[in-house]
Amino acid sequence: MTKNSIWTIVGVIVAIVIAWVLVNALFALIGVVFKLLVVAVVALLVFLALRYFFANSTSS
Repeated sequence: MTKNSIWTIVGVIVAIVIAWVLVNALFALIGVVFKLLVVAVVALLVFLALRYFFANSTSS
């Protein structure tokens, strides 16, 4: 093996490791954003339900 072949193999391995880390970070970020969206939707539904129930209880 020549020196260039070894550096090519090392470069490929480093590129795979960096890509693996970046993809993991991207999926973690997407997961956090998705969780925040779900929490926002559920909070909005709970808020609207509480407002509906309290508005009905004060009018009767």
